[in-house]
Amino acid sequence: MTDHDLSHTTLGKDAAIAARPEDARLDPVPNPHPDDNYVARFTCPEFTSLCPVTGQPDFAHLVIDYVPDRWLVESKSLKLFLFSFRNHGAFHEGCTVEIGKRIVAAVSPRYLRIAGYWYPRGGIPIDVFWQTGAPPEGLWLPETGVAPYRGRG
Repeated sequence: MTDHDLSHTTLGKDAAIAARPEDARLDPVPNPHPDDNYVARFTCPEFTSLCPVTGQPDFAHLVIDYVPDRWLVESKSLKLFLFSFRNHGAFHEGCTVEIGKRIVAAVSPRYLRIAGYWYPRGGIPIDVFWQTGAPPEGLWLPETGVAPYRGRG
């Protein structure tokens, strides 16, 4: 990955929420421990997007684990990126995989996995999982901590 221009980050600046995910920017920041394999986790328990057919809101609990290389994902830019999906129409699979791929494109991690636990639509919950490959050898990768959907039972 090439060096990033850190002068254009949203960190410490007023920043608007992009109207569309493709207009949102994910800002990289230098990894203070680039020689170590460790997991950084983002949890978004209140992710929202729109059904592309009905326009009704969809809700998900996202868990994003990644092993940074030279760059970290700056958390404010990630929040703004995730917020940009609120008026975006896409299926659960599309949202989940797109988020993972955008993070990979922004910071080139050694490994990334994303788990999207979507609340039921039409009575059926949809869970979507995507990863870049096998995690680095010897890495401690915790469970996502999200139980499968059980309804009221």
